[in-house]
Amino acid sequence: MQLQEMLYTQGFGIRRVCSGLVQQGWVQLWNAQSNAWEQVLDSTLEIDPEGLRFKVQGVEWEYHELGYVLLHKPAGTECSQKPSAHPSIYTLLPAPLRQRPNKGAIQGVQAVGRLDQDTTGLLLLSDDGQFIHRMSSPKKHVSKVYRVTCKHPVDDKQVQRLLDGVVLDDDPKPVKAAACEQVDSHVLDLTLTEGKYHQVKRMLAAVGNRVEGLHRWKMGGLVLPVDLAPGQWRWLTPEELALLKPGK
Repeated sequence: MQLQEMLYTQGFGIRRVCSGLVQQGWVQLWNAQSNAWEQVLDSTLEIDPEGLRFKVQGVEWEYHELGYVLLHKPAGTECSQKPSAHPSIYTLLPAPLRQRPNKGAIQGVQAVGRLDQDTTGLLLLSDDGQFIHRMSSPKKHVSKVYRVTCKHPVDDKQVQRLLDGVVLDDDPKPVKAAACEQVDSHVLDLTLTEGKYHQVKRMLAAVGNRVEGLHRWKMGGLVLPVDLAPGQWRWLTPEELALLKPGK
């Protein structure tokens, strides 16, 4: 793969822009043999992208054929490219992640499902359409665990109703929690395997309570890292991706 083509696939602009970045001396490649960064001025240089470390304008990157990103979503942000009232979560990502090409178009990574503007926690983004579908489809039963802070004290009857299933106003079929554990007098850990509009809030309202705070801290076997602050992102590791397979 040519260097300019590699930069294009990683979201650094159209091929002409990527070629210009190289020719202007803004691109460096890591040479493991010399244990040093080397400036490259030939945009047509053939490279092996796998495992490649490179710098663009002084910022280090790793090559990723497909992007799998973990974001700690802060409150007051919308999971939309065109937000209506609050900042978009996409403004928290660097430009190359937002510009990664997909099927000939500049689409960037996309949120895997959505969290309400006031909901915080674990949010995945990717440019892998199959991954997004697998993680979002209720048929795949990928669990999502929410820490729910309630306005009123939680009792055993409410917990049991959430496990047995409640009817929401737009769906005659009862919606059940896959698991429900009381953490404190006003706090639940609620596990769902599907994602309906405002589902947690509507489920708690159906049992006579109200959501005061909502935080997603786990998907599949993946737990939101404690060292990832609100608003921060990082690449998922292969080990973490494995934790997102169905059944985890």
